[in-house]
Parts: sequence; structure tokens; C-alpha cells
Amino acid sequence: MTFTSNYITCAGLEIHYTDWGKADKGTVIAWHGLARTGRDMDELATHLSAQGYRVICPDTVGRGLSQWSADPEKEYCLAFYARIARELMDGLQLHAVHWVGTSMGGAIGTLCAAGLVEPSLKQRILSLTLNDNAPELAQAAIDRIKAYAGTPPAFATVTELEAFLRQVYKPFGWLSDEQWRRLAETSTRRLPDGRVTPHYDPAMVTQFTAHPDDYMLWEHYDAVQVPVLLLRGVESDLVLPETTTEMRRRGPGALGLFKHIEVPGCGHAPALNAPDQLEWVMQFISAHAATGKIRPDN
Repeated sequence: MTFTSNYITCAGLEIHYTDWGKADKGTVIAWHGLARTGRDMDELATHLSAQGYRVICPDTVGRGLSQWSADPEKEYCLAFYARIARELMDGLQLHAVHWVGTSMGGAIGTLCAAGLVEPSLKQRILSLTLNDNAPELAQAAIDRIKAYAGTPPAFATVTELEAFLRQVYKPFGWLSDEQWRRLAETSTRRLPDGRVTPHYDPAMVTQFTAHPDDYMLWEHYDAVQVPVLLLRGVESDLVLPETTTEMRRRGPGALGLFKHIEVPGCGHAPALNAPDQLEWVMQFISAHAATGKIRPDN
């Protein structure tokens, strides 16, 4: 399945997204993690679009081919990303979508589904898949992510950058050599001195200093009233087991709308490229589209 590469203005900034398939069964927004790009969702988009879904994969502001913010402290935060999501959906005339979000992308989806920040989106999110994301994250893991994301290294060659990314993103689980190469090539920008570095604005980590509680999302999670699927990497250091227990107890969990799957062979976060991962997401979306309900987690 092929895709088109597109640009749209949201919140005064140019946002890049890839667009896959036709919406015969509905539309899915697949949103990437903190220091990544929408191209991480290629395998998921290929799988879902082959089954009759349209899949929109944005690059967050400051990442990939999207414009960088001129006001990092104000705009690199979840509320602003949710505004971009709303304007993206408005611009594409998307009235109802399923949301799949990896890490930060899941946090953005939680805000959108809750409707406390962008009220118009509450009724437009049909289901929410959280790929190794939760309303509360382990501080040690956040510190680890900030350590590499805030000061991205530069290399003479793309091959060296790929080796670095293979090490940093080893917790993604198994990727083929072809997938690692694509991850590197879609994550590369060249500096004025000719070296290459990851394709994002290093200032995006100001989110953690200017908005230190941005990822404490229990208030938003408790307001979510749509089915939620949590895919947690078995070795994840970001989403702790006790947090998943709390998610089962409150919010969508208290409504019988929470399902939790432990993903073997992965930490933070599953790459959404393995057949079982793709099928779990596909089945969850299809079940919700058909009945509006899911089987409660046990």
C-alpha cells in the first residue's frame, strides 16, 4: 500500500503528514513518540489501510518535516499538540477517528479523547490505543529519555547515525535491517557542517522544564469514555505495572472499557511492526467499529 506526503497549516505552523488508504471502514490517526516521526507508523498504516482504513500519520511540530516552533516553551507541550490535532482533523474534515499513539502520541490522544483541553474532540475519538503510554510515567525513564533526546549527537555518516539509533531504540524490539535503515533515513537531517543528526528540534525537551507536570494525566484519563487498549512492553521502564493496575481501576477501566496486553520482547516502546502487534491493534479497532464496546480486561 502506498501513501501520499502532504502539508497542512495548523495553529499557524506547517505540519507534515502521510496519508494512507481509503476510509471504507473508517479513519485512524497514528501519532508517533517524543523524538520520532510519523514514518514510524509505516507498518501499522500499511496493515490497516490494506483492511479498508484510511490512516493519517502526522509529524509533530518540531519533528520530521513539520515546521519548528519559534516559541518552544509555549508550544512544545501536550495542550498545543492537541490543538494541532484538532486543527488537523478540522482541516481534513475528519469527524470521527480511531487514535493510535506511541508514547507522547498516546498522551496527546488521551487529551483529545478526554475533551478537557479541546472539547470538540471528545465525541470525535472513537477508540484510543496507547502504545506504552499511561497517565503517569516513571521519572527515571523520563530522565533517561531527556538525556539522549535533549542533546542529539551528530555523525559524519548516516551509517553511524543508524548504529546510534539501533542502540537507543533497541527497546523497540525486533526490526529488520530494512526497517532500521528506513528508520535512520527518515530520522536524518544534515547540519551546516555536513554532519547528520536526528530529525527534530532539540528544544522540544523544554516541555519537561516549562511544563514539568505535562505527563501527569490522571484527570484526563478519568474523563475518557471510549474503549482504551494499552500495549505495554514487558520490559518497559516508562509504564510501570502498578500504573496499569490503577488504569484498570479507574477512568475507562471503571467503565469496563480498558484492555491491557503485555508485549513480549519489547521495552519502551513496541515498534508496531510485528504481526501480533499489528493484529492486536486491528482487532481492537474493528471490534469497536462494529459494536461500540470491547471485552473488558481480566
